[in-house]
Amino acid sequence: MSEKPTLVVDAKGLVCPMPILKAKKAIDSVQIGQVMELVATDPGSMADFKAWTRSTGHELLEARDEGGVYTYVIRRKK
Repeated sequence: MSEKPTLVVDAKGLVCPMPILKAKKAIDSVQIGQVMELVATDPGSMADFKAWTRSTGHELLEARDEGGVYTYVIRRKK
């Protein structure tokens, strides 16, 4: 990742819909253009975050699975 996140959110141990709800609350606390990183352990979160960023207009810069720990890097767009 080339850009340091403004905010890192820990959603490990939470299941749907909690990682998305934490992301929604957290993304509202950063300024437009800033980057948030969220870490989760819910395997369904990969599809959830792709759909959430598409529907909200935020930019999913990175989504990676590192042995069951999912990291999402999201730029606030609006």
